[in-house]
Amino acid sequence: MTTGYLPSIYKRFTREHPDISRLWEQLTNACYHAGPLDEKTQQLIKLGIAIGLSSEGGVRSHVRQALLSGISREEIEHALLLGLSTAGFPAMIASYQWAKEVLDEGDASGAPGW
Repeated sequence: MTTGYLPSIYKRFTREHPDISRLWEQLTNACYHAGPLDEKTQQLIKLGIAIGLSSEGGVRSHVRQALLSGISREEIEHALLLGLSTAGFPAMIASYQWAKEVLDEGDASGAPGW
């Protein structure tokens, strides 16, 4: 599992609930290592789930994780478009906006998307 940017609310949660945070991280790592999917595929699946849930934080987080995993902007955009026929236009277009904001932040700063 790739790590990198962590939202301030996540950092606060881990400070205030370290035991729960540690157990959550162990469960997450176990899920990532439970099967044959490579990291790139896992990140695209996680992004797709976030799109389907219309989860702003999830989409933003998984776009960042995808970039750290070596997934290109074009691949991320393709994953977003695939959400249209499965999750519907409202979920896809909201996710498209959140993802583009993350991707475009890197354009001005030179950072990889945040």
